[in-house]
Amino acid sequence: MSALPQSLPHAVASRWRLPGLLTAGVLFVVFGLFWPTFLSMAEIWERSETFAHGYLVFPISLWLIWRQRRELAQLTPRPDVRGLLLLAGAGAAWLLADAGSVNVVAQYAFIALLIGTVWTLLGGDFVRAAFFPLMFLFFAVPVGEFLIPPLMEFTADFTVLALQFTGIPVYREGTFFSIPSGDWSVVEGCSGLRYLIASITLGLLYAYLTYRSWTRRLLFTLAAVIVPILANGGRAYMIVMIAHLSDMKLALGVDHYIYGWVFFGLVMLLLFWAGSFWREDDQPQIAAVRRQDDEGAATRSMWPLALAVVGVAGLWPAYATWLAARPLPAMPDLRVEACGDWQPREPFTGWTPHWVGADRQVRQAYTRAGREAMLELDYYVTQRQGAELINSQNFMIRQKDEVWSNVGEQVVSVDIAGTPRQVRQAKLKSRDGERLLVWQWNRIGERVTVSDHLAKLVLAFDRVRLQRDDGLSVLIATPYDESSVEAATAILARFAADMEPAITAALDRVDGP
Repeated sequence: MSALPQSLPHAVASRWRLPGLLTAGVLFVVFGLFWPTFLSMAEIWERSETFAHGYLVFPISLWLIWRQRRELAQLTPRPDVRGLLLLAGAGAAWLLADAGSVNVVAQYAFIALLIGTVWTLLGGDFVRAAFFPLMFLFFAVPVGEFLIPPLMEFTADFTVLALQFTGIPVYREGTFFSIPSGDWSVVEGCSGLRYLIASITLGLLYAYLTYRSWTRRLLFTLAAVIVPILANGGRAYMIVMIAHLSDMKLALGVDHYIYGWVFFGLVMLLLFWAGSFWREDDQPQIAAVRRQDDEGAATRSMWPLALAVVGVAGLWPAYATWLAARPLPAMPDLRVEACGDWQPREPFTGWTPHWVGADRQVRQAYTRAGREAMLELDYYVTQRQGAELINSQNFMIRQKDEVWSNVGEQVVSVDIAGTPRQVRQAKLKSRDGERLLVWQWNRIGERVTVSDHLAKLVLAFDRVRLQRDDGLSVLIATPYDESSVEAATAILARFAADMEPAITAALDRVDGP
């Protein structure tokens, strides 16, 4: 790249002083408007080692922009009204996410608002030239926990297959398995999510700094995704084998985590070492920049657009604040009458579902002709923080529960009163050998769904449009054993069909005037 002329530093200072200060000021205002959203990100960085890298994302992004200062200095910042479209879209997405209490979407929208602000005030050329540093800001969003169940399942599959290949007999039930030397389970900490997120973040940054070809960058990024998943399976197998061969004396407790991180560190070093054979960092970064000359017009349009950015960005949190201030709807008690010869009885199990923040709750055990079933209804009259139909704190059992284990959970299609319906089915097993078959689904108005994403979207749209945004979780359970799963399924289907009219009537009373 050719050297910059000697007169450029003064010209750069003149050309960038107002745009730079104004953009920094508006970004500061946007941060203030959406401070609770940023704070929700920082709180997760603080409490979760998996997402602690979030503290470094903003400084790294600024450093990456600083590395390109010579290329960026050749630009004349030109405000671009098209950035307001991104601002408006990101603001609308933030409003829906806030109404539905979907923090991760609100956090992504917040980052998009920052990028939209930069685009509006500094222009498309700047965004194109600093594209990667700006996009890297999205790594500040703590996301990925939805990958834990499939990663746990893969780790269990990999470990069990490797043990069987080694010649060790294995009995498996869900993510729990037993070998002659002891019992094991793949829990959240064994999913490898923290290794995967760390690998993707470091791998993408390494690919950007080391390569100039987008093909090489893409291939290395794919390797940074695949390698830690396979490596985590190998790590789990290695830990089980070390414990097995040491008569359960090694690779337990603290050793379990130390071996894991040492193994992961070695895998990442090998990955970066292999990637170094194709490095291209001796070549300059390619940035599509061009010199602008109409500085006066650009400066004159910056102040009105700065005010427009503040106005467009501030509209959404103002509306959200007004929504949150509305009083809760009045509602009577939620009462369910027994139907179909089912009679109330004392609880037959010590297990209780973990649904939080419900405005009304019913939990009752029933019996009919020697059959037992449990019903739990959790009703949310309106969606707000801490009282949501769809919430990460609503679950069958806690991870590492001292008494209960979830040995299999999936969405299945069942027949209830002649109508096919999807339910979330879980098989629970207690330490004392008690087993429960559980079905759960959500009801929003007349819509029945097990899709958390659909439920969140429908409820958020209803809330923003000032429509009813109430929702109900329906959960039923019955005892079972391994030889009577079909019989337990038939009991739940009959119980659901018999009790549905009573549930509908109870909702009509709650929803009525």
